[in-house]
Amino acid sequence: MGSIAKIHEMLVGKQLSCAELTKSYLDEIDKSNSELNAYVNVTPDEAMKTAEAVDKKIAAGEEIGMLEGVPMTLKDNISTKGIETTCCSKILTGYKPIYDATVWELLQNQNAVMLGKTNMDEFAMGSSCETSYFGGAANPWRIYPPACVVLRSCRLKAHLRRCFALRTYRICKLARPNRTDYQERRGRRCCI
Repeated sequence: MGSIAKIHEMLVGKQLSCAELTKSYLDEIDKSNSELNAYVNVTPDEAMKTAEAVDKKIAAGEEIGMLEGVPMTLKDNISTKGIETTCCSKILTGYKPIYDATVWELLQNQNAVMLGKTNMDEFAMGSSCETSYFGGAANPWRIYPPACVVLRSCRLKAHLRRCFALRTYRICKLARPNRTDYQERRGRRCCI
């Protein structure tokens, strides 16, 4: 679909509605998630409610922020009040937090459209997404970034595979990763 700035421009210019944009992402998730296993919890009602609020704001001629109406996702370890958050662990199945994490509060206040919660290693204890109770997330084409082809032990490649899969299948525009599994810092050291 394009960059966040492009989406913002299209929404403000009324080239498409936020509801249409959100529906297209939700349709893509529905079509491809059984293969990718990228999402462990899809939140279509929450997403469409936010999208409709953004559309009303645009129709009223109000200015919208850069993240308003942008389809995004959170990892499953970010607390979201009333939305199941399992940290990809069986023991937290059915757990619905009673509060929102600060990052989600900030995104919610900006009317970012949360499509759902994405797969990860159980309790973020790893970096390859192989220990999730829901099974690992897949890369549809098994393409690795050139810097990581030789370094098979590089932890960053697993993170990049997941991001590549999400973008390739257009099932989110913005993803908020967690920082507990340090793959980004560690990956920079081994993938130069």
